[in-house]
Amino acid sequence: LMVLIFILAGAFAQTAKAMGAVDATVNLAMSILPGNLLAAGIFLAACFISISVGTSVGTIVALAPVAVGIADKTGMPDALMLGVVVSGAMFGDNLSFISDTTIVATRTQGCQMSDKFKVNIRIALPIAILTGLIYVLVGSGVENAYAPAPIEWVKVIPYLVVLVTAVCGINVMLVLFIGIVLSGIVGLWTGSFDIWGWNASMGLGITNMGELIIVTLLAGGMLEMIRYNGGIDWIIRKLTSRIHSSKGAEMSIAALVSFANLCTANNTIAILTVGPIARKIADRFGVDRRRSASLLDTFSCFTQGLLPYGAQLLMAAGLTGLSPLGIMRYLYYPVILGGAALLAVLLRYPRKF
Repeated sequence: LMVLIFILAGAFAQTAKAMGAVDATVNLAMSILPGNLLAAGIFLAACFISISVGTSVGTIVALAPVAVGIADKTGMPDALMLGVVVSGAMFGDNLSFISDTTIVATRTQGCQMSDKFKVNIRIALPIAILTGLIYVLVGSGVENAYAPAPIEWVKVIPYLVVLVTAVCGINVMLVLFIGIVLSGIVGLWTGSFDIWGWNASMGLGITNMGELIIVTLLAGGMLEMIRYNGGIDWIIRKLTSRIHSSKGAEMSIAALVSFANLCTANNTIAILTVGPIARKIADRFGVDRRRSASLLDTFSCFTQGLLPYGAQLLMAAGLTGLSPLGIMRYLYYPVILGGAALLAVLLRYPRKF
């Protein structure tokens, strides 16, 4: 099921991109914002696009050139605008219903995506608002030097439909299928591609997911061999030997996925690796599975967003010729998210979960 979801997610993301939905969404976000809010506007656009398409790297690829162009025209540092893009991309990577991290986190913990979203949004949304205010202060006084193209409203429809249907709790495979069909219909209607171009886009999107699918299958086989030989039980005993509360269990889950992410530089693989262990820890100490899924996704995204050798920063740096270390100083969202997630564990927030 996970592999099928990856296939559909890749097909939808590439079809929407070929149809022009990314450019249309960027123009929509930029058209409704005044000139002195350009940094915050790019952050908002990155948040919306990433939560709609479910890929932080895809969002960075789409927005990084626009962000650097705005920086050059306004005098803002290129690294600042790239930090804005990466921060917004990690927001959607953490929350999107079609993000591979969300898919893996919920599948390994055995909970619904909509339930995990309800836990995550209570932590991530206030942090995103605070980050947006910081970018407003940083970008204040800058004149509007970017003239967005006319908004093609029809091309935004597939993203909006995917977002609304996913939030309503509709099965993720049906959501993605609807998104693919809508993107294809809009692309054919607007002349963005013909029927063969639509098929080629879906094929390219599926191909781009190939490496992740193969790694997922290999990791699943490796983890089953570890479990069969008692490795997972040994790890759990070591991790929980000094734990006497659900709060300690949550801290161990957070530490485990963060460490795995540092070693793999891939938040999806980190969650896939430690997900079965986290589920057993959660069941033993009475941690709600919706909360354990949220912890896995949040702490992996926090770690991934700050890795100079992670795909996100390497992509942003590669597109612009900057150093990943130069961009890191402007990554306000991942830093604040990590601190807030840690406080959420210590303060038992949100208490409903």
